[in-house]
Amino acid sequence: MESYDITLGLFGLVILLTAWIPMAFRRLPLSLPIFCIAIGALAGQTLLLPRVDLASFDSRLLIEHMTELTVIVSLMGAGLKIDRPVGLRRWALTWRLLGIAMPLGIAVMAVGASWILGLGAASAILLAACLAPTDPVLASDVQVGPPQTGTEDEVRFALTSEAGLNDGLSFPFVYLAIAIALASDRSDWFAHWLLVDVLWRLLAGVVMGWTLGKVLGFATFRLPKGAALVRTGDGFVALGITCLAYSLTELVHGYGFVAVFVAALSFRTVERNHDFHKELHDFAEQIERLLMMVLLVCFGAAVSLGQFIAELDWRVVAFALFVLAIARPATGWVSLPSTLPKGERAAIAVFGIRGLGSIYYLAFATGLARFEEVGLMWSAVALIVLVSIVTHGLTVTPAMRWLDRRRKTADP
Repeated sequence: MESYDITLGLFGLVILLTAWIPMAFRRLPLSLPIFCIAIGALAGQTLLLPRVDLASFDSRLLIEHMTELTVIVSLMGAGLKIDRPVGLRRWALTWRLLGIAMPLGIAVMAVGASWILGLGAASAILLAACLAPTDPVLASDVQVGPPQTGTEDEVRFALTSEAGLNDGLSFPFVYLAIAIALASDRSDWFAHWLLVDVLWRLLAGVVMGWTLGKVLGFATFRLPKGAALVRTGDGFVALGITCLAYSLTELVHGYGFVAVFVAALSFRTVERNHDFHKELHDFAEQIERLLMMVLLVCFGAAVSLGQFIAELDWRVVAFALFVLAIARPATGWVSLPSTLPKGERAAIAVFGIRGLGSIYYLAFATGLARFEEVGLMWSAVALIVLVSIVTHGLTVTPAMRWLDRRRKTADP
């Protein structure tokens, strides 16, 4: 009971700190995730937290579900804040990042994982697929602003919309790794992967998300005034939309991550400029910050105790540098048009922040199939997420302020 009381008190203290720190240190180039990891690392080196083996197999399911919930809430928040209607030309940078940078990056990282870490095909593809999703929620300066605020420049829009979709589009590559790992159990694994894991699951995710977004948007804004959900004024409606879209899509074996983000975009189309969107977004953002804070504090504690990075060696360090300094920047750069200003092109290419989605995918896949060198993959993912959060968190604020000043100077 005493350890429970201490943990509960620490939980309350961390919540208050995460509310106060961004305000107190807003002029410094430090992101909230960096403080959360630092708090976790400090707590992990004390006797105040129970020593739970967060990297053990017994904790895999807990890690999977906690990161899963955090990701879907962040996807709903990302979709709600995007004001720009979906279109081929309006979303041109996003389609380039998803259609060129993402598969090319997975291929490059898989080759790097095989060459540097010595992984086999299934493990190399899995590691690359886990590292493909970007997570701009971990650095607020690379997100677009809340709904209807007009803060949707090309850099922020590209990174937010990319993260909203590539969290779900990584799934086919994760399932490819699982299929290869289980290939000895069935001869038709490639056809099953292509027809079910690629075509059906993606189609179901998009269709379910768009349909549910429209239906729930109608129930929110278009029902008679006494029955419309907008009358409640409750921001937690966003959480209901998130969970419903995700669960119904998963029940028909679609990609719930895709459905949640698409549902948010579809929901916005029903009544694009209503003030209720801001209420929904603000609530989703608060829940997202709370979940992110808890997970990153635990992550920092686990890393400080040597968990997750038990097999850290020079190969893992070399691979992390390869992913963060070469693979993402290079593939992002070549996928973007040369007409884009070089500063904006570089920012989009470099600030592909790795985060909780990578941890989720690895926990998810290792629960469905046996992979070689699982400990090595955990160490690689943990180190890359840690380095990405710290380096991008320190550099993104001054970089975005510099781009904003240049943009204002260039405007007539």
